[in-house]
Amino acid sequence: MPFDSLEVSTVLPATPERVYEAWLNVAQQAAYTGAAATGEAAVGARFTAWDGYIEGANVELQPPSRIVQRWRTNEFPPSAADSTVTVLLEPEEAASTRITLRHTGIPEGQGDGYRQGWLDYYFEPMRRYFSGE
Repeated sequence: MPFDSLEVSTVLPATPERVYEAWLNVAQQAAYTGAAATGEAAVGARFTAWDGYIEGANVELQPPSRIVQRWRTNEFPPSAADSTVTVLLEPEEAASTRITLRHTGIPEGQGDGYRQGWLDYYFEPMRRYFSGE
């Protein structure tokens, strides 16, 4: 079965430690997305985001630089395997962070929608959250 893959990146006005924590802390994630999230920052822990639209599990956690998660939405066909989301956090000048997200194993034909979704529903809300907007 063919798959889509994508990579998106931006700079956020926060340290890698803050971005790492906000990605995995359900209260902070709910604050920047405006939607309910569940889970904990532990390898193997299951999580949900966006009021249950997203679900998965933490595969690898390397604070504050790398997060790997098994990931799927309710738009994945039931027979589709989970995709993999890898979040890389690199320090930039002025206490900022370059966040690079690699998303692989997306059901064929869904990649473009998820690319825009990461930008609109994660990166931009995180920028506003860390900017205090």
